[in-house]
Order: sequence, then C-alpha cells, then structure tokens
Amino acid sequence: MRTRARQRAAAEEDLRPARWPPHWLRRATMLRLAAVGALLAVAAAILWSAEPASPCAPATASTDGPSPSPSVSPSATLTLPAGTVGVPVRLADPAALTAVRPGARVDLLAVPPAGVQKPGREPLLLAGRALVLDVLTGDAGEIGSALYLALKPAQAQATIAQPEGIRFAIVVRE
Repeated sequence: MRTRARQRAAAEEDLRPARWPPHWLRRATMLRLAAVGALLAVAAAILWSAEPASPCAPATASTDGPSPSPSVSPSATLTLPAGTVGVPVRLADPAALTAVRPGARVDLLAVPPAGVQKPGREPLLLAGRALVLDVLTGDAGEIGSALYLALKPAQAQATIAQPEGIRFAIVVRE
C-alpha cells in the first residue's frame, strides 16, 4: 500500500504531461490498417497475375465442329480461334460496320468496281461465316474503319491477293 501511495504522491508532484500513445497506435486502428493493407495486397496480386487478352493470342481450347458465336459486349475484342489468322478488311460501305459486333458471323464478298463489273459476274465469296473479332472505327492508323476478321490461312491469302480496286462487302449471318 505504501508503494501505491508513494507513486500517487510522485505523480501529483510531477508536472510533465501524461504520455498517451498516439491514436494510430491503438489496437483497433492497427487492426483496421492491417485489414486495409491485406486487401490492397490481394488486389495487387490479382491485377499483377491477370494477363490482358490479345487479339493475336491463340485460343486455349479447340473444337472440331463449328462453335456457337460467343456472347460478348459490343466493345470487347475476341481472341483468335485455333487455326485462324486475323485480317483487317476495309468495307466498300463503312455504314455496314454499324450492323456488326464482335462475335458475329459474316460472309466476306469481293465485289469488282462498278466500271469493271460485267453482266452475269456475281460477287466472289472469299470467306463464309467468318468470325468478327473487332470493329475498328475512326482513324486506327492507316486502316481507318474496318473489320478485324478471323479467317483460315487460305481465305486470308485469297483476301489479301485481291487486285487493287476490289471492294469488300459483308453479309451478316447471325
């Protein structure tokens, strides 16, 4: 008892201010800071491990038959299916781009210019049911407004090998 009385008397005589720990050192505040730090670390790990989708990346799964067209948002870019290559194609009528979204299937046609077109000569089907990977609108480099299509290598060669002046058109399938 005497020791407590002496401590009390010494405390009353001491004129220094009481030294409380700062508010950020309190237990509840430290737990909150630890929880926020852990959540930030988890979010950073998720963002760090996620790889952005590239339109040139090969698909992970391949199917033998025709696959249903994937449902995607209008601004999404799809990945190339196995065995296809990506080809940008300028259309003769840029207004047709408004009717197409990524994931749609289109027929790609080569139409000769109006002065060269002979009666009885129909547009040439270059690719049937081609998958639309992206719709490029505005100034995207030198391409401008175009469709980015997934074509088989033979179809891509036939498309690129078309003579200058050939116009491309599409028929939307789905």
